[in-house]
Amino acid sequence: MNTISIIGAGIGGLTLGNVLKQHQYDFTIYESASEIKPVGAGIMMAVNAMQVFDQLGLKEKIEKAGNKIHRIVIANESLQTISKTEILELETQYNSCNVAIHRAELQKILAENLPSDSIKLNHSLQKIEKKGNYILDFENGNQFESQIVFGADGIKSPIRNQILKTGMIRNSGQKCWRGLLDFDLPEKHHQEAFEMWGKGKRFGFVKISDKKVYWYACVNEKSFGKYTEIAEIFNDFDSLVLQLIEATADENIICNTISDLSPIPKWYSENLCLIGDAAHATTPNMGQGACQAIEDAYIIGKLLEKNQDFNAVFEAFQSIRRKKVDYIVNTSRTIGKVSQWERGNSIRNFLMDMIPESINQKMAKKIIQLEM
Repeated sequence: MNTISIIGAGIGGLTLGNVLKQHQYDFTIYESASEIKPVGAGIMMAVNAMQVFDQLGLKEKIEKAGNKIHRIVIANESLQTISKTEILELETQYNSCNVAIHRAELQKILAENLPSDSIKLNHSLQKIEKKGNYILDFENGNQFESQIVFGADGIKSPIRNQILKTGMIRNSGQKCWRGLLDFDLPEKHHQEAFEMWGKGKRFGFVKISDKKVYWYACVNEKSFGKYTEIAEIFNDFDSLVLQLIEATADENIICNTISDLSPIPKWYSENLCLIGDAAHATTPNMGQGACQAIEDAYIIGKLLEKNQDFNAVFEAFQSIRRKKVDYIVNTSRTIGKVSQWERGNSIRNFLMDMIPESINQKMAKKIIQLEM
């Protein structure tokens, strides 16, 4: 029998595995995919996540595999800056910087740091039942019994649905294309995350390694849902945007609807706890989805240092993390709406421009400070 099972080898599940390993716990991670392969696109590991990786001894490895980002810029369609947040000061304070990286590279680093037999691939959880311990039934016919279960199984979490019977997924009304390509960005963009706001649409890009650039294009579905050509939608944006879109091979573009989870009352049940998107999925507008899953793992580790009773840990974990993740889910939702207004954009841009950088810094600090 496995004492601890983690369902899902995404960034949250793998980080939790690394935290448990550091605290000398045995565990098994069950992952539905047949390999941990390069799906997804780029991702930004903000200073809060990098502080956690530093404590796990993985910071340098991740920095090497990715690209350091020192500022976040919001601009209009013709690349004129609306708002800028420099994070060098915060980087010095927390001895970590933002790193943009290919999602698969990050997963590989996290997985390689775990015992090779701790991850079971091709294990898609079909059914979970509590009978004294938890009985886990997988689609491949395997059945395991487990005392403690962590649900790191994403926004559609089967564990949340079957055990906590809660969770409403909210569609944001936006869809998003994400692309990956080899591209020489102008040098001024090498160390920044850059996002452009238009009418009912926005486009962002960031360099994630020596050669690779990751971009995303989000649109209000009701205005642009019928378009299939991304270039057509963004033809009023700076030519750099069209160059990026046109240079990307179709198979390197994925498209998703953007959604989040309306806050659920409880993230845990007896001997079971949800982390990351399963508990508090957020829209990607603040680049904090995976970072918050990483913080979850970190806080669980911190609590286990003081108390080995998992149920007490789960209760404390939710009370510590709740306020911050609710703030991020709500703020991210609002940013998503404001960034894709259909009219009044010049007023919006003017007001954004008026916000002093110190306020942006303050908001950044609120997000990257760890709770413990």
